[in-house]
Amino acid sequence: MQSFRYTNLIVATGLFVFGAACAKKQVAVATPPPAPVANNTPAPRATTAPPPRRQTPTQPVARTQTPNYPNAATRARIDELIGRIQDAYFDYDQHSLRSDAIATLASDSKELAEILRQYPGYKLKIEGYCDERGSAEYNIALGDARAKAAKDYLVNAGVSGSQLDTVSFGKENPVCSAHEESCWQKNRRVHIVAEKTNS
Repeated sequence: MQSFRYTNLIVATGLFVFGAACAKKQVAVATPPPAPVANNTPAPRATTAPPPRRQTPTQPVARTQTPNYPNAATRARIDELIGRIQDAYFDYDQHSLRSDAIATLASDSKELAEILRQYPGYKLKIEGYCDERGSAEYNIALGDARAKAAKDYLVNAGVSGSQLDTVSFGKENPVCSAHEESCWQKNRRVHIVAEKTNS
């Protein structure tokens, strides 16, 4: 009986020691990871590019343009005015305008200038002529000087210089073929015509 108690005492002491040893041993507990620190910076927003603007086709601005060439009725009026501006005549071996030549060019030139101003593409040609005396080369130069003298007068009267062309025929294409002064006088002249157009 005593040995039983002794045995129990030993067992109880062993359990006590074992329990005390177990009580001192701490079980390692896994610590949870620290909570993430709240970031006060807002997350960048996904930016989407704005839709491309539609380009509306640009309509050309309608411009009212002055026609380059007159209609048939206006051309007839121009021809009438040119017909009334008779040939201007020159003295022998001269290209300066005489008083009668100035009077001839002045006839209706103002109205002609007003009409031509409306049609910048319409042109007149001033032809210069000479009598039969002198060389062909000399008369070409003299006819050119006569045509340019008439052009200068018309420009001063208001006709645009860009609408006046000059040409010299020298002693070619005479209006009179007799070999005398009265005939030669008719050939020393300038003549104005409308230039031919395809319109």
